[in-house]
Amino acid sequence: MSEQRVHLSKSAIEAYRALEAFSQTVGRIAADYGIDDRLKELVMLHCSQLNRCAYCLRIHTDRALAAGLTADEITQVSAWRDSGVFTDRERAALELAEAHTFIHREGISDEVYERVGGVLTEKEYVGVSWLSVSINAFNRITIAGRYPVPPRKPAA
Repeated sequence: MSEQRVHLSKSAIEAYRALEAFSQTVGRIAADYGIDDRLKELVMLHCSQLNRCAYCLRIHTDRALAAGLTADEITQVSAWRDSGVFTDRERAALELAEAHTFIHREGISDEVYERVGGVLTEKEYVGVSWLSVSINAFNRITIAGRYPVPPRKPAA
């Protein structure tokens, strides 16, 4: 198996730039709809965990730390259902992000829609949904291309 893969972001730069522009638009809309950086990064981390995208996990872990999430909170994202560190709003966003990531299984079920909709406002629901769509697209590009995630260099 070859480690060298087609690098989609370089092979069709116009398409990748359109995806980047889409992502920036989604980020602005999410912010306008009440999604702060903390909640945004929780969504980005969880989708990337579920998709097993190491490249995006590296990026969004750094951004999550910058947004004020603690190492303890970041390590518990994958076990959010069993953790007491997240608010009801954060838990609803994580559940919705998960439903979008695994949408092929049953769509957004009525149960999830009702449970999440009982916590998030309509605008927050829209913001989290678009963030999930965006990061899932990036996850697929980086996973397919096997983007490298080298060890970090020790701080000087």
